[in-house]
Amino acid sequence: MFRSRPSLWAAALALIAPLIAAPPAQAAADPLTITDFESDGVPAGVYAWGNDAPSTPALTVEQGPDRPGAAATNRVLRSVYTISQWGGWSHDLAATQDWSPYEGFSFWVNGTGSGQKIFFEVKDGGGGAGAAELFESSFTDDTAGWRQVKVPFSSFTRRADYQPGGAPTDGELDLVAMWGYSMRLPTASGTLLWDQVELYGTAPPRPVRLSTDRPVYPVNEKGEAKVAVTVTTATGTPLASDLAVAYRTGTGTATAGADYTPVEGTLTFPAGTASGSTRTFTVKARQDGVNEVAETIPIELSGTGTRPPAEAPVVVINAHGLPYLNAAKPIKERVADLVSRMTLEEKIGQMTQAERGALAKQSDIASYLLGSLLSGGGSAPAQNTPRAWADMIDAFQLQAQRTRLQVPLIYGVDAVHGHNNVAGATIFPHNVGLGATRDPALVEQQGKITAREVRATGVPWDFAPCLCVSRDDRWGRAYESFGEDPALVTRMATIVDGLQDNGVLATAKHYAGDGGTAYGSSTTGDYTIDQGVTKLGRQELEALHLAPFKEAVRRGVGSVMPSFSSVDFGDGPLKMHAHKELITDVLKGRLGFKGFVISDWQAIDQIPGDYPSDVRTSINAGLDMIMVPYAYQAFTDALKAEVEAGRVPVSRVNDAVARILTQKFRLGLFERPYADRSRIGDVGSAAHRALARTAAAKSQVLLKNAGGLLPLRRDAKVYVAGSNADDIGNQTGGWTISWQGSSGPITPGTTILAAIRSRAGSVTYSRDASAALTGHDVGVVVVGETPYAEGQGDVGRAGRTLSLSAADRAAVEKVCGAMKCVVLVVSGRPMELGDLSGVEAVVAAWLPGSEGDGVADPLFGAVPYTGRLPYTWFRSAAQVPINVGDAAYDPLFPYGWGLRTDRGRDRLKAARDKLSGGDSPSRAAAATLTPALAGRNWNADGSVRDTRAVLGALGAAASLLERSNSDSFALDDAVVSVARDVAQSAGKRPDLQATADHELAAGNLRKAVDLLAQAAR
Repeated sequence: MFRSRPSLWAAALALIAPLIAAPPAQAAADPLTITDFESDGVPAGVYAWGNDAPSTPALTVEQGPDRPGAAATNRVLRSVYTISQWGGWSHDLAATQDWSPYEGFSFWVNGTGSGQKIFFEVKDGGGGAGAAELFESSFTDDTAGWRQVKVPFSSFTRRADYQPGGAPTDGELDLVAMWGYSMRLPTASGTLLWDQVELYGTAPPRPVRLSTDRPVYPVNEKGEAKVAVTVTTATGTPLASDLAVAYRTGTGTATAGADYTPVEGTLTFPAGTASGSTRTFTVKARQDGVNEVAETIPIELSGTGTRPPAEAPVVVINAHGLPYLNAAKPIKERVADLVSRMTLEEKIGQMTQAERGALAKQSDIASYLLGSLLSGGGSAPAQNTPRAWADMIDAFQLQAQRTRLQVPLIYGVDAVHGHNNVAGATIFPHNVGLGATRDPALVEQQGKITAREVRATGVPWDFAPCLCVSRDDRWGRAYESFGEDPALVTRMATIVDGLQDNGVLATAKHYAGDGGTAYGSSTTGDYTIDQGVTKLGRQELEALHLAPFKEAVRRGVGSVMPSFSSVDFGDGPLKMHAHKELITDVLKGRLGFKGFVISDWQAIDQIPGDYPSDVRTSINAGLDMIMVPYAYQAFTDALKAEVEAGRVPVSRVNDAVARILTQKFRLGLFERPYADRSRIGDVGSAAHRALARTAAAKSQVLLKNAGGLLPLRRDAKVYVAGSNADDIGNQTGGWTISWQGSSGPITPGTTILAAIRSRAGSVTYSRDASAALTGHDVGVVVVGETPYAEGQGDVGRAGRTLSLSAADRAAVEKVCGAMKCVVLVVSGRPMELGDLSGVEAVVAAWLPGSEGDGVADPLFGAVPYTGRLPYTWFRSAAQVPINVGDAAYDPLFPYGWGLRTDRGRDRLKAARDKLSGGDSPSRAAAATLTPALAGRNWNADGSVRDTRAVLGALGAAASLLERSNSDSFALDDAVVSVARDVAQSAGKRPDLQATADHELAAGNLRKAVDLLAQAAR
């Protein structure tokens, strides 16, 4: 049950506000009840949560008359819990409440006297309960029976171990827009009863807040900083009396008189001044003729009845004249000079990466000398816009300027299919769809567009691409892989060039073997395969999982991220983050990787041992930067202690820091640390979305097309059904706006339904196929998965399977039983389709991204179907894992399968014409193909009539192209595709067809043609 604050408060405040400078809060005569559980069941907005299903408490409402002061009919909330990692319950309010008039937060709890510490938190500001800033307090369960816990708001502190994505980061408990609270239960088993959550007391008078237009004012010698001071009243009303704000330059590392001219004075804000008004003063720097590091001039502000700025402002005289600042010098010299000037603390700071939401205050960047920040999945500014991202990251970079050496931050995000954390950005198909395109040049262009959007928001580092080779469709990260074949994944490493040639550091992840973990080997929560164990020999690891990383290193990738998973070479599993052999000896040694190694999210915590051991082991194994992400204080302390004790060599630290700084210099961050706002209007632009549309169209794989149903006629009367027809969230998948993604209109884009409506003459849409089915020419049923990301998408977790939902199966049966139909499967991996005898056409649409037009383009013939399976499509989930090269291989559709709707002869002729302008082997191949193009060798529909003549010419041309230096993979692919048409038409030997596609990706064109020819016999 809820009650709003007494309505007299607003009226009273309006009457007394003009009379006082800092008005006292309205007296709260009675407590304000937030939750009292006087209902038949768990109240609306109250829910339980946990790291997995067993850790999610069971909540019930029951009779509780024994609470002191309670009525005989009183009800309470019972929470029964068995928590392995984390769990608790929350009350999220439907709308914000103003808690500022009250002194504190209270509740009743029936404890057990366990002695356990129990934390609780309140949710302050932001766009919703899931994006509020969290402030916490705690109590100790030292009493068996009922007790009332009362905590003043002044005792709450900002939660340091976790802040949700999109939450404010001002570090101030404002109380004016509260979204509710949470109770975090201990990692144990037990039962606690709760009742009467309420606010109590009267808040003390709230002072006028002082703030400055920026926390840091960098200036050059002989420059000046104009400091703007703003006054803000708690209620937003004008000042009721004169306010004098004293200012002065304090004592920092700069020398008064020599480095700057000290100032002191008063800024006057007369009575009636509007809240938010500003006055300015100036601080002037001098020139002392010495080349030196940055020096600070603190600004001190004070005034009766005021609260100082949340971040103490400081003027910084920029470092100047030092070799590492000279952009004309070689990077190696700049790095050596900078490292030689750094203290141990400064070096350790460079090796530390914190989550932006975890900063207790922004100045911690300087206090802890942090070298990097990141936004985890869904961690966005309160206003999730490109400009707000740029503002946020520029503010973080500004804090780095207050440090002695002014080393810029390197900010990282998981832009895994476009700048996917940013609402309105261009969302490309996930890697599984890009693998289906078989178009490395397109993938490079996708990297370029992503880089431009990422860089425009101030981000110079992308935790992509995932170069994993996924060998089990049950893995919840399967869609992050380009496919099951290392040769294909290696081809798609062109995305590294697309990112890095356009100013964004790429990250090859997850090194190595994350796609090969055995089902059931994970020990993380209730995951079944993610973060598990890859058990194989060194040669098999090399062939299957290291090959794409070799290519990324060859292309100069700047960072590599190890996997959460373990590798077992036969002597027991070893966490990749502790694997010195694979990180230092293989990656940095034999492969010659020159960039730096960044850990995954809190991944070193999974290494066996205590925290100092985790730090020591990971750094000595070869990790250079640790993604903490919340424990940056603990990490810096631990690493310093390990170095000082001699357990981590200083030489290892120096190597790590040199690698990190090298990439910062290469990115030009010392010269250009801030967002390039000239491109901010390009984020989500029509031109960028056009490429995403092309990528989506090329990713569509036509699995079945009985009777040539596809492409559809533009004048067809179309019946559309299925769960994924009209859902942007479902078609973009995980890692979209939030970590796990979500259904619904989460970002601008075009749904598949909207795209179909823009093409078809008549469209009827019924999600569940309950609308009348008569009077239509064709049905389009769009089915598949709902969003998920790592771990939580594992098959077997929380009931997730590879089967279509009952609702989707029913829609297929209804529609395809009534008319000719095509089934579009929107998913991150192959799914169990069952009996397709009553379905004329099936398309694997994967997760196409924000541009549903790309799905409709080949559906209606605007472009042909050209995509091919990056994964073997199993007949039954019992066959999984099933991969190209397996000894027993009987799939529904083999790896590389993909029917085309363009004419084979036209395709071959276009390839011949382009080859004729190439080098000698290409011209010879073109000459070889010319006789094969004779009309007598082809049917009227453009398919091959004389298979012997055409396949013979293709084989000869393939041999020549293997010696060419002017052909492209696209041309090679076009030549071989004609042989694939013949093999697919014959419908034999799926094993040979799959192997042929592997050989093509590996560059063995003649072998690919020969295998396809053999399959066609």
